[in-house]
Amino acid sequence: MKKSGIGVAILLLPLFFLAANLVFSATSYAQAPFYQGKSIRLIAGTTAGTVTDLWPRLIAEHMGKHIAGNPGIVVQNMPGAGGVITANYVYNVAKPDGLTLGTVSPSIYMDQIVARKEVQFDWGKFIWIGTPEQYDYVFIMRGDSPYRSIDDIRRAAEPPKCGAPGTGSHLYQIPKLMEETLGAKFSIVAGYQGATDVDLAIERGEMHCRTVTVTAYLGREPFLTWGKNRFVRPLVQTGRKPSPSLPEVPTIYELMDRYKTPEVGRRLATLVLAPGEFGRPILAPPGVPAERVKILREALNKTLRDPELLAAAKKRDWPVSPVAGEELEPLAKEVIAQPPEVVQRLKKILGE
Repeated sequence: MKKSGIGVAILLLPLFFLAANLVFSATSYAQAPFYQGKSIRLIAGTTAGTVTDLWPRLIAEHMGKHIAGNPGIVVQNMPGAGGVITANYVYNVAKPDGLTLGTVSPSIYMDQIVARKEVQFDWGKFIWIGTPEQYDYVFIMRGDSPYRSIDDIRRAAEPPKCGAPGTGSHLYQIPKLMEETLGAKFSIVAGYQGATDVDLAIERGEMHCRTVTVTAYLGREPFLTWGKNRFVRPLVQTGRKPSPSLPEVPTIYELMDRYKTPEVGRRLATLVLAPGEFGRPILAPPGVPAERVKILREALNKTLRDPELLAAAKKRDWPVSPVAGEELEPLAKEVIAQPPEVVQRLKKILGE
């Protein structure tokens, strides 16, 4: 018996739906977000509990929801050598698949410039995702010391003692920069385990001074109590313009004008102070596919505008002034391209 066209169509319907279902499933699988079912490691090149550690943890809490597929983000601490260990790991060991990010001390590019052997990365070739803030530093001195200004330090028979964890720290580099550009002299004692140990040494009277970010000085202990009790006084700030909260404190640029610092010294200042422009950078290894870089950069930008994150940052008195990875990328290439005379001056600052 010959089957009608309608009968054939009815018989073929199950096959049609099966084929359509297979095509839909294959298409859905092909279009599934890369990050779906995956997790991202964010390696913090510091010990737990510091602001450098707490910032990535706050970002990790919120960033996953701004990435298609909602991946989990896990923070892993990998301290050592001011972040050089983490930078080496991210650059050389981590797969460039967009699943490993790092955050490191923004000053470690100086170790590359002076060709330290432990450096196994190229600062200018990292993939830059962005930073939650940029910041300046303020140099503070014990209030009961005889050093009430940079002029006092320039004239002093005995230099003030400043503590620092190591030569890669801003606690070491800013006083050394002021020696090179302002003619002030300091006795810098390096080797403390961390900035907290320097604070204790200042409280015990073993040290007179240290450098701290303006954010920390104005927003957390022990600096809030120190400032309120006039236990310390701020002498110099590193911004090109004074902080609105520290209008009477001279900037290093104003002081370089006053003391007629030569151009090579000014260029050195720009190089040494660039970490504030990098802020608290989040980076990835070279070679991450462009589409994943775009996803990560957009997600971080959205995260740093997320009302929940902003509320948490405000509660901690953390300013949020995000800078995109696209802006950090050319800066990273610029800072490592220095003429020999500036490199030599930097080596002197770093004790090479």
